[in-house]
Amino acid sequence: MARQLLQQCVQCKAWTLLRDCPHCDGTANAAAPMKWSPEDQRASIRRKMYNIESEDWLNSLPELEKISETRKNRSEEE
Repeated sequence: MARQLLQQCVQCKAWTLLRDCPHCDGTANAAAPMKWSPEDQRASIRRKMYNIESEDWLNSLPELEKISETRKNRSEEE
């Protein structure tokens, strides 16, 4: 039994409640991510796996422009 009821076919993108697509006999995966809980027992393992505490990870995140720049760009568009 799948962990979630709603599945989507990898090949034809059809929706189904089965693990195998009835339209093309392809494999179906969960259509939505699993629910997140603040009491996540494995959060520390995922942080270590993705090396989130490192400086490199922090530097790889995209930067948002400052609010003043956003307002300036918005006023120029109008």
